[in-house]
Amino acid sequence: MSVPDSDVRSPDSAAQPISAGIVTALVGFTSSFAVVLTGLTAVGANSAEAASGLLALCVTQALGMLWMSRHYRMPITLAWSTPGAALLAGAGTVSGGWPAAVGAFVVVGAAVILTGLWPRLGRLIAAIPPALAQAMLAGVLLPLCLAPVLALRDAPLAVAPVVLVWLVLQRYSPRWAVPAAFAAAAVVIAIGLASGSDGLDTSALLPRLDVTAPAWTWQAMIGIAIPLYIVTMASQNIPGTAVMNSFGYRVPWRPAMLVTGVGTLVGAPAGGHAINLAAISAALAAAPSAHPDPRKRWVAAFTAGWAYLVLAACSAAVATLIAAAPEGVVEAVAGLALLGTLGGALASALDDVREREGAVVSFLIAASGVSILGIGSAFWALVAGLIVRVAVSSRR
Repeated sequence: MSVPDSDVRSPDSAAQPISAGIVTALVGFTSSFAVVLTGLTAVGANSAEAASGLLALCVTQALGMLWMSRHYRMPITLAWSTPGAALLAGAGTVSGGWPAAVGAFVVVGAAVILTGLWPRLGRLIAAIPPALAQAMLAGVLLPLCLAPVLALRDAPLAVAPVVLVWLVLQRYSPRWAVPAAFAAAAVVIAIGLASGSDGLDTSALLPRLDVTAPAWTWQAMIGIAIPLYIVTMASQNIPGTAVMNSFGYRVPWRPAMLVTGVGTLVGAPAGGHAINLAAISAALAAAPSAHPDPRKRWVAAFTAGWAYLVLAACSAAVATLIAAAPEGVVEAVAGLALLGTLGGALASALDDVREREGAVVSFLIAASGVSILGIGSAFWALVAGLIVRVAVSSRR
């Protein structure tokens, strides 16, 4: 899908995909960065390490988008693994703390690279019953999606404006509902800072990488690396290729896995948990709304890459603002951001009646947050779901 350079240089032909690319980056960033910060903090990162992780994710996915969109002339967009970040939030600190979590991120990057080099591994992941994978994801998301309800009960004055703005935008412009909710949360935070004695730590506003030497523990490998890899592949990479196919683009699978795997591997010591093919936000750059001519939509993804580099410069300031938020506000924004993902996961998990028993068991165990032998509930949810699935299949 090549396009003549003269067409790209035309202001009339470039304006539409450029604006679509900016929207893609803004929506992707503002709708889920709170989930990323919540997940990284849950597995042991301090505020500086979490801000560094957000910066690393922005930069690695931006560079990946710039290269892939330009090289293949396709609107290939990348994203951080939002379901993976939600999984981290439910996993909590494992044996070895933050260095062990970083080690798990490194393993995920290596596994994604191996997936690109060894197609059989990709087929093995695709063979995992989608109902069980989606049920596990839904169970992980449930506690996070309950956060707005609990926060509204505990801090109604701070959380109610956020929920109200989200609800109004759901009626008129659903795409901007979560970004608008974050804008409302920023106003709440600003009012709290203005009325309180504590100010922002201005030294933390400048972006910087905080590199951590990875460590490896078997609890982190089983409790973080394996579920994170499965969720990233099953909920992001595979659906991402399907979304692109629906718009007539065949994503080069091996290069995509190598780029995202290397990006994850490089960004892991700085706190980046995983980057992958965009799924939901992919449509913003690949749809006809980005440009009537499919050959020119790659400019939208290329622009989104540059926009993410700009947003990377703002990552530390955003993380600092989030750290100053009243209790419950950030959790409410993160929960609202994940409601659509939870709904889609539940629908996929319960769609096939033959898989329903195993899916329900997986959902309940993942939602329970139970930890056995230092391993989080996501892993046990998959194990239990597979056992129930085999038992029910034998019965039938």
